[in-house]
Amino acid sequence: MFDASQAGRGSNLKFGTFAGVFTPSILTIFGVIMFMRANYVVGQAGIINAIAILVLCQFITLLTTLSVGAIATNMPVKGGGAYFMVSRVLGAEFGGAIGITLFLAQVVSISFYLLGFAEAATKSFEILEPYFLYTGLAAAVILFVIARIGADWAIKTQYVIMAILFSSIFIYLTGAARSFSSERFAANLYSANCPMGSSNFWTLFAIYFPSVTGFIAGINMSGDLEKPGESMTKGTLYALLVATSVYFLQIIFYGGGFARSELIETPYRVMLENALFGADFMVVAGVYAATLSSALGRFVGAPRVLQAIARDEIIPFLKPFARGYGAADEPRAALYFCAAATFVLLWLGGDGSGGLFLNHVAAIMGMFFLFTFGLLNLAAFIEAYSANPSFRPRFRYFHWSLAFLGFVGSFGSALLIDLKAALLALLVLFSLVFYLRKRKMAISFGDARRGFLYSRIRDNLFILKQFEDDVRNWRPSILTLSGNPSSRETLVTYSVWLNAGRGLVVLANILIGKLADLSQQRQSACKQLNDFLDEKRIQAFSQVVVADDVPAGVRTILQGSAYGPLRPNLFICGWMGDSRDPVKYVSYLREATYLKVSQILVCDRGLPDPQKSKRIDIWWRGQKNGPLMILMAHLLSHNWEWGNSRIVLKRVIQNLEGLEQSRKALEELIEFARVDAEAEVVVCSGNFTDTLHNNSGDADCVFMGFELPEADQEENWFNSYEKMLKGLPTTLLVHSADAKDYLSHD
Repeated sequence: MFDASQAGRGSNLKFGTFAGVFTPSILTIFGVIMFMRANYVVGQAGIINAIAILVLCQFITLLTTLSVGAIATNMPVKGGGAYFMVSRVLGAEFGGAIGITLFLAQVVSISFYLLGFAEAATKSFEILEPYFLYTGLAAAVILFVIARIGADWAIKTQYVIMAILFSSIFIYLTGAARSFSSERFAANLYSANCPMGSSNFWTLFAIYFPSVTGFIAGINMSGDLEKPGESMTKGTLYALLVATSVYFLQIIFYGGGFARSELIETPYRVMLENALFGADFMVVAGVYAATLSSALGRFVGAPRVLQAIARDEIIPFLKPFARGYGAADEPRAALYFCAAATFVLLWLGGDGSGGLFLNHVAAIMGMFFLFTFGLLNLAAFIEAYSANPSFRPRFRYFHWSLAFLGFVGSFGSALLIDLKAALLALLVLFSLVFYLRKRKMAISFGDARRGFLYSRIRDNLFILKQFEDDVRNWRPSILTLSGNPSSRETLVTYSVWLNAGRGLVVLANILIGKLADLSQQRQSACKQLNDFLDEKRIQAFSQVVVADDVPAGVRTILQGSAYGPLRPNLFICGWMGDSRDPVKYVSYLREATYLKVSQILVCDRGLPDPQKSKRIDIWWRGQKNGPLMILMAHLLSHNWEWGNSRIVLKRVIQNLEGLEQSRKALEELIEFARVDAEAEVVVCSGNFTDTLHNNSGDADCVFMGFELPEADQEENWFNSYEKMLKGLPTTLLVHSADAKDYLSHD
C-alpha cells in the first residue's frame, strides 16, 4: 500500500546515529532545567530522593526507548517520528491525535526555551532588561533562519552549541567536585520535607521530568535518517546513558558540596560562584547553549511532525503543510507556521501579562509528552502481546511486560504530577480521537489493533468453549435471510430489535447458481450488505453464499456460520406469502430444525408508528414455543423504539369455567418469567382465526408459535397460517427447535 508519509522522503541528505539522533536528543535533554532547577530539586528532595526522581524519570524514558526500538526495527519508519509509529500501530485516529498534540506541545516548548534564554541574557547583561521581549524574538528569528536553511545547517550549528554545552558541564561539575565533603553529603542525604511518594516528591518530579523528554527531538528526525530503526534506538540509548551520568554526577557533587539552603535559594548562582578556574562565563554560555539548542531541536523536529500528518491526509485543512522543498525535502510551510506560532506565544509571555496563561498551557502541553510516551509503549505492548506473526523486531531487548509497565508509568506519572492538567490533556486527546474517528477516513495503515483484538477474541473463544451452554446465559445469535436488505427493511429491523444489543446478527444473502459464474455478483452483494449496514448504522455482520437452491444455501450458511461456541441459534426469514413453493419453503426450515436452530418467520405488515404507545401480543399455546416467544417479546420491548410498550400474554379457552384458573396460571407464568407483562384470557367457542383478528388486529406486533407440518401437508399448513396472518399487523411466527425453557431459573 502506498504510504503518504513516505512521499518525498527519498532525499539525498540522510543522517546517521550521531548527527541525526544523539545530537538533537542530548542537546534537548540538557536544557535549562539542568542549570536553573536541578540543584533546587537536590536541595529540596535530598540526595537519595533526587536520585530516585532521576531513576524514575529515566526508567520511564528507557522503557519508552525500548518500545521505540521494537517498533522501529519491525517496520520501515518514515517521517513523523512518534506520530508515524503510533498511527501505524494504533491507527490513524490515535496517531493523528498524538501527532497534533505533540506538535503543539513542541511549539509551546520553543517559546519557553526562548523565554528562558531571554531571562538568562537580561540577567547577564543589564542593558538588555528593557528589551526582554525583543531579546527572545531576536533569538527566535536567528533560530528560524538556521532551520529555514535546512536540517544540515541546523545539525552543524548544534555541533558548535554541543561543544560549548559540554565545556560548560565540565566546568560546573569539576568546580562542584572540588567542594565535595562527606559531612555535607551526609547532611544532604535525606530530606524530612520530601518523603518518597509524598505530594512534595511528585511536585519535584514534575519539575525534573521535562528534562528527560528531549529524546523526542531525535525521534522526530526519523524521516531524515539513513537507518531509522537502528539509529533511533542506539542514538536515544546513548543519549540517555550520557544524560543519566551527567545528572547523577550533578546530584552527587552538588549534594555533597554545598549547603541545602544554597541549593534551594540560589541553585544557579552556586554554579556561577564555584565554576572551575572562576570561569563563570562558561556556565552562562552553557545556559545560552542549553536554551538555544533545545529550541533549535524543536524548530527542526516539530515541522516534520506536522508535515507527516499533512501527508497522510487525515485532516484536510493541513494539506498545505505536506509539501517538501529541496533535496532534503524540508518542511518549510510547516516551519513558517511553527515560527509564527512561536512569535505569538513569545508576545503573550514576553511582556509578563500573559505569562500566567502560558504557564497553564505549558502544564497541559507537558502532559502530551507523557501521553506520547504512554501511547508509544501501548503500541509496542499491543504488537507484542497480541503475538502478531508480522511483529518480528530486530531489536531483541524487549518484552511486552516492559512496554505495559512503560504505559502505566507514563499515564500514572501524568496523573500524579498534575491531575487537573492531565485530565484536560486527556480530554483534548480523546476529543481529537473522536473527531478523527467520526471522519471515517479512507486511509488505513493496517494497524495492530486488529491483531490484538483477534488474539483476545481467540483466547476468549477457547475460554467460552469450556462453559456449558445453558438457558441462563443464552443470548440471541441471529442469522437473517435478508437478501437485498433495502427491500426488506421490516425483516432486518425486527432482527436487530430482537437482538437488543445482547448477541449477534448476521444478514445473509443466497445467490442461486454456480460460484464460477457469480463470483463478481457475490462481491457486489457483499458490498451492498455492508453499505446498507454502514448507512443504517446497524451493528451486524454480512454473509453471501452461492448455492444450487435456497435449502442448500440455508444449509451452507447455518453450518458455515458456526465458529467454536459461537453458532446461530435463531434463523429469521420472511413469511413466504403467495410467491413461493410451500414444500421448498418448509424444506429449509427443516434444515434449520435439524441443526437445532430455532426459527422466526416475519410476516411483514410494516413498522409501527414510533410516536404512539405500542402493544405486543403473545398467544400462549403451550411450553414448546411459549418461553422463546416471551423472551423475544421481552427483548423487543428493550429497544428505545418500543419504550413504554405493553406486553400482553394471551391464552384461549373454550368456556368461562376455566377463566379464573387460566388467568391465575398466566399471572404465575409472568411472575416466574420475570417480565413486565399483562395476562389476558380469551374465551373462544368458535373460529380461532376470527378471535385472533378481533383481539390482536389493533396490536403493533403479534407473536405466535408454529410447528412444521408433516410431509405432504405443506400446502394445508401454509393456507391455514395465511388465513390467520391476513388480518394481523406484523406477526412473528416462532418455532423453538430445542424446546428449551428459556424462562427457567435453574
